[in-house]
Amino acid sequence: MHVRGKPGTRNSTSVKNQTSVREFILLGFSHVPDVLQGWLFVGVGAAYMLILLGNSLIIFITLVDAALHTPMYFFLRNLSFLEICYASVTIPRMLFNVLVGSKAISILGCAAQVYFFHSFGISECFLLLAMAYDRCVAICCPLRYTLIMSRSLCLQMVAVSWAAGSLVSSGHASLVFTLPYCGPNEIDHFFCDIPPVLKLACADTYRSETELFILIILLAIVPSILILVSYSQIISTILKMPSTEGKHKAFSTCSSHLIVVTLFLGTGGVVYLQPKSSSYVESNKLLSLLYTVVTPMLNPIVYGLRNEKLKGALRKSCRKIYFWAGRHLRKSSEPAPLH
Repeated sequence: MHVRGKPGTRNSTSVKNQTSVREFILLGFSHVPDVLQGWLFVGVGAAYMLILLGNSLIIFITLVDAALHTPMYFFLRNLSFLEICYASVTIPRMLFNVLVGSKAISILGCAAQVYFFHSFGISECFLLLAMAYDRCVAICCPLRYTLIMSRSLCLQMVAVSWAAGSLVSSGHASLVFTLPYCGPNEIDHFFCDIPPVLKLACADTYRSETELFILIILLAIVPSILILVSYSQIISTILKMPSTEGKHKAFSTCSSHLIVVTLFLGTGGVVYLQPKSSSYVESNKLLSLLYTVVTPMLNPIVYGLRNEKLKGALRKSCRKIYFWAGRHLRKSSEPAPLH
C-alpha cells in the first residue's frame, strides 16, 4: 500500500453536518457488460467448487492415510483448510452480488470481511513460512528431522500462525473502522479491502495508512525474506548431494511449496505495495481475483500433480471406496432368504 501525502483534514463542523454512512456499495465489476458478468459468475463459481472439492480432498486424504501423518502433510492440511476459509470470505459474496444485483453491504459486514480476509491471509503467510522451515530441516538436517519437527512444535507453529493472523487483523480492522465515514459510500472493488475503504473516510487517513504500510512491510516482506533464506540453505544443500536422483527428489518436494509462495506473496505484494492511482484500480481487481480465486484453486492441483505420495494415497483411497461400494451393491442385490 503506497502512503499518500498527508491531505488537509476536513473541519469537524463539515463532518458533523454530513450523515454517517450505514452501508457501502461494492461496485465490483459493474462496468463489465451483462453477458461477460454471466461468464464471470460461471467461471468464478466453477473455480470456487474446485477450491472446496480439491482442498477438502487433500484434508481427507492426509487424515485417513497413516503414511501421510508427517509434519509436511500436517502443514499442508492446515494450508488447505486456510485456503477454503480465505476464498469463502470473498467469493460467495461476489457471486451473490453478480447473481442478484444487490451490491450493498453493511458497515458491520464490511468490517467482518476486512477482519477475516486479513486474518486468513496473514495466517497463510506465517504458515507458508513454517512450511519452508519444515522443508529446510528435512533437507539440511535429515537425521535430526523427527527430533526437531516434533508434534508439539508443529502444533505451536500452526497455533502461532492462526493467533498472529487474528491479532494483527483485529488491529487492521480497528484502524480502518474507527475512522468516520460520512461522504461517498461506493467501494470500487468486489470485496471490502483496506485501501479502497480508506479512500472513503472523511478524516485524515495519513496516520492509519502509515501504520498499515509498516504492518504490511513486516508481514509480507519479512516472511518472504525468511523463506528466501530457507530456500538458499535448501539449494546449497541440494547442490552438494552426489546423487542426481537425490537432487531431483529434494527439488520435487520443495517446488510445489515454492510455486504457491510465489503466487500468493507475489500477487499480494504487487496489489498492496504499488503506488495509488486510478489507472491501477482495474488491474488491482484482476490481481485480487488471482490471489483470492486462482491461488486457492491451484493449491490442490500443484500439490496433487507434483507429489507422488499424495497421488498414491488418492489412488489407494479410490480403490478402497470402489471395493467398499461394490461389496455393498452386491449385498443389496442378493435375494432375501426365504423363511
